[in-house]
Amino acid sequence: MSGETLFVSDLHLSPDRPATVSLFLGFLAGRAREAERLYILGDLFDVWIGDDDDSSPNVEVQAALGALTRSGTRCDLMHGNRDFLIGPGFCRASGCRLLPDPTRVRFDDEPTLLMHGDLLCTDDIPYQRFRRRIRNPLVKRLFLWRSLKARRAVAAGYRRKSGAATAEKPPAIMDVNPGTVKDYLRRHGASRLIHGHTHRPGDQLLEIDGRPARRSVLAEWHLDRGEVLIHGSRGWRREAILPGGSDRSA
Repeated sequence: MSGETLFVSDLHLSPDRPATVSLFLGFLAGRAREAERLYILGDLFDVWIGDDDDSSPNVEVQAALGALTRSGTRCDLMHGNRDFLIGPGFCRASGCRLLPDPTRVRFDDEPTLLMHGDLLCTDDIPYQRFRRRIRNPLVKRLFLWRSLKARRAVAAGYRRKSGAATAEKPPAIMDVNPGTVKDYLRRHGASRLIHGHTHRPGDQLLEIDGRPARRSVLAEWHLDRGEVLIHGSRGWRREAILPGGSDRSA
């Protein structure tokens, strides 16, 4: 085990993305087992309608995560906007620990804020209203009381509406608000922010009250290519995940 910490997000695993599912399962069985810890910062699944949904690839992914955590790699999972119904049943099956959004941790004694990223997109006011409504504990409880068949129908309708709404929005409002980013860093006393959600990977230098800070945006996994952000003895770096292994020169 290398002592490295890996960060991924936005895998959007679903039956419609078999190549991405296969890539992630290979990653869990190989590269991830070399690490001390794996953080999954939201949208592991494209949709999650409850821990009792035993359809594919849910069962396979839970089993693979369970094998990873039993091998000694710790895995921490954060809800995304697509899979915020992941609950205790999934955690028991996978060995993952659920993290609140945001979560403050330290690397090399640097306070670091981990988020999924959708809370930072405050210019998208309709989405933020929708987010507050569907995250209401009563709304979630009522949804989970429905049959699996009914939940699948609701989720399919939501995905269609979400895709149509996203296509109509200006791209700028779906990105983070710079002021909100600084507010979160300031509020949590952090000098580094790591998040996903926006599908705009990269690193940005910031200044918070005269002090340097950095924002690292995680990449979405596409078909047969993924990416991890890594913290280890060599500092911070990114690595491509490809079929058959990783590209450690990335």
